[in-house]
Amino acid sequence: MDTQTTRSGAATGSFSARERAAMRWRSATRWARVLPDFLVLGGQRCGSTSLYTMLTGHPQVMAASHKEPHFFDRNHRRGEDFYRRLFPLRAHIRARERRLGGLPVVTGEATTYYLAHPAVPGRVAAMLPDARLVAILRNPVDRAYSHYQLSVRGGWETLSFEEALAAEPERIAGEEQRLLDDPDFTGHSHRYHSYRTRGLYLEQLERWWAVFPSDRLLVLRSEDMFADPAAVYAELAAFLGLAPDDRRAFESRNRVSYSGMAEDTRRELEAYYAEPNRRLEARLGRSLGW
Repeated sequence: MDTQTTRSGAATGSFSARERAAMRWRSATRWARVLPDFLVLGGQRCGSTSLYTMLTGHPQVMAASHKEPHFFDRNHRRGEDFYRRLFPLRAHIRARERRLGGLPVVTGEATTYYLAHPAVPGRVAAMLPDARLVAILRNPVDRAYSHYQLSVRGGWETLSFEEALAAEPERIAGEEQRLLDDPDFTGHSHRYHSYRTRGLYLEQLERWWAVFPSDRLLVLRSEDMFADPAAVYAELAAFLGLAPDDRRAFESRNRVSYSGMAEDTRRELEAYYAEPNRRLEARLGRSLGW
């Protein structure tokens, strides 16, 4: 599953000297670059790195400079020119289209916090009103535990999983509203400690459906991608208007091992998510098998 990338934007200071030089060149040529045609929104710990890696292997897809730029959540006040640096030159897009006999070539990025951040849908709609959107969702019980393990590895969590679940309401209280009200607020606990809340997918998707037509948001299941990646890849290609491509090999990325969840905790989370999952299935019109 995907981890928080260290390549989260030029402002992080995480780039090497060579990468910084490349970004300076990208900045100088930003006027000649395109904006993204698609966004992978997350969710976090649902396989978006594997999905994006698979997608960018398609001959009609050109990748962004790095997978997870966090523009619409953390860097949006830097403006469109800042964002354009991340994407291919228009001339390179056109050159590949000529090599492919006139087939369209698209580009996009994937940031796992976009799905959960309440202010991001409006920001995306304002800048990219024609974008196609992809969300990949995982059983929220497993997602929550994987999110917790990521926070432990990152040094953002010292509580046990059960203690963290109990502390979550107080930790994230008021943060969602602050994210809406204050464009400079980063929402540390909303991002790192929202183990249970981030699995309430319907509420997050509804914010996107409020500003984008439903046929522009493709919702996938993580379990389907790992069970039958070729079928998911074909569905993605069709959604983005790309030609079928049966040569692409699937590679699982960022999978890690950790001890299992306590059975009592699993049963409690399964009961908690039962009704939200039922409502999500009703909205999507299909069973999710969770």
